[in-house]
Amino acid sequence: MENKTSKIAYLKDWVPYRIKRYWAYVIATVVSLAFPWITIGGNHLFLLSFDQKKLHLAGVAFDMQELYLMPFLLMLLFLGIFAVTALGGRAWCGWACPQTIFRVIFRDGIETKLLGLRKRIKNKQKDPDMSKMENKMKYLVAILLWSVLAFVASANFLWFFVPPEDFFVYLSNPEEHMTLVLMLVGVALFIILDVVFIKENFCVYICPYSRVQSVLYDEDTIMAVYDPIRGGDIYQGKGYDREKKFEKKKALLEVDASAECTTCESCVTVCPTHIDIRKGLQLECINCLECVDACTTVMGALGKPSLVRWSSEKEALRHEGKTNYFRGKIISYGVVLLIVLISLFVMGSKKEHMLLDINKSPRLYKVLDHGVVQNDYIFMFANTDRKAHSYYFEIVGNDKIKIKRPSEEFKIGAGKKKKKVVVLESTEALSKDAQKDTPVPVKILAYATDEKETIIIERQAVFIYPRADLLKK
Repeated sequence: MENKTSKIAYLKDWVPYRIKRYWAYVIATVVSLAFPWITIGGNHLFLLSFDQKKLHLAGVAFDMQELYLMPFLLMLLFLGIFAVTALGGRAWCGWACPQTIFRVIFRDGIETKLLGLRKRIKNKQKDPDMSKMENKMKYLVAILLWSVLAFVASANFLWFFVPPEDFFVYLSNPEEHMTLVLMLVGVALFIILDVVFIKENFCVYICPYSRVQSVLYDEDTIMAVYDPIRGGDIYQGKGYDREKKFEKKKALLEVDASAECTTCESCVTVCPTHIDIRKGLQLECINCLECVDACTTVMGALGKPSLVRWSSEKEALRHEGKTNYFRGKIISYGVVLLIVLISLFVMGSKKEHMLLDINKSPRLYKVLDHGVVQNDYIFMFANTDRKAHSYYFEIVGNDKIKIKRPSEEFKIGAGKKKKKVVVLESTEALSKDAQKDTPVPVKILAYATDEKETIIIERQAVFIYPRADLLKK
C-alpha cells in the first residue's frame, strides 16, 4: 500500500516528455506548412526566391542587390543555435529537427501505431522480424505511405524558395520547369532514403552539429543526465572494456549494493540512437528525453524519483547546487542576438524603393564637331516599390555636362526593371590636358518624378574627357 501511494505521489502530475515533444512536433509542422502561405501586402513572411531574385522578409520585398540583410539572418541563425545549445544542449535535435520529427512519424506513427510492424514504441532497439512475408508487406506499405509524406515535405521545403502560388502553376507545365520538378523529386528521394534507410545514423555519423556541441557545453548546460551517485556507476566494473563501447555486453560487476539502478535496461531499449545514457555524455544523444521518461516510469513504480533527469552535470551528476540558467555565457549570447536583431530591423527599415546600377559602355567617348564630347552608359533601373512610378535623373554639381538621352521621363511597373541607354554630353572644355584623357567625376541624382521627396537615390559615375589634340575644332 505504501509503495502504491508513493508511486501515485511521484507520477500523479507527471506528463511524459514524449507527449510534450509530440505537441512540439505538431506546432513545428503547422508553422512550417503555414509559413510559406502567409503574406503581408502581397509579400511573404520569408521567401528567398532565386526565380524572382528577391528576398521577402516580414512582408517586405528586397531585391538581390539589397542582400546586405543576409549576413544578419545568418548571424541570427548560427548565434541562435549556439545559444540554444549552451542552454539546453541538443534541444533542437530532439524537439524541432525535421530529421527527428520524420523518424518519429515513420517509426512510431506508421510502423508501430498504424501497421503494428514494431511491437512497442518503448523498444526502439529491436528491429522487426523481416523473415515473415506479412512484415515485408507491412514494411513496403510503410515506405509507400512515407513516400507520400516525403513529397509533401519536399514541396514544403521548396515553398521557401518558390512561392506556393507559383509552385503549382510551374508544376502544371513541367516541361518548362524541369529544374523545379527534379528538385522536388530529388529532395523527396533524399528524405525517403534518410528516414527509411539511414535512420538515426544521420544524427550519429553525418550531422556536423553533434561534433561541435561539446565545445558549446558547460557544467550548467541542460541535458539528459544519469545520476551515478544514487544509481551506481555500473560501468566502472572490471568487466567493462572502454575500447569496445559499441559492444552490447554489459559489465555489471562490482556494482554497489546500495545502488538504486535496477538494470532494467528501459533507458537503453527506448533510445533511438542506441546509446546507454548511464555511460555519461555522448555525442549521439539528441536530448529526446525518452530515457528520462523510461526511468521515471520504472523508478516511480518503486516510489523513487528518476535516476535520469533533464538537468545539468553540476546539479544531477555532481550534486554541487542548482543549475545557473542566467550565467555570463547565456547573457552574452542574448545581448549579441539582441544587437543583431536590432541591426536587422534598422537595416531593413532603410529599404530603397528604387535601385540603380550604372555601367560605362566599352567605348570611352565619342568626339563630335566643335569640341562636343559624348559618353555612353547603361543605366539599370529597378522599381522595388509596390506600385508603378515614372523616373528621371539629373546631373548635380557640374553644369558643363548635360543629359543628351533620354530626353524625358519613363515609367517602370511595380517590381519591374528597365535598362536605359544614357548619353551624357559636354559642350564645354572639361580639361586642357594634352597628354592623356581626363576622368571627370559625375554625381547622378535619380528619382521618381511622382514621389521625388521620398524615392530618390544618388550614384557616382565617371565622364571620360579626351586629351586636347583629339578634339575637333
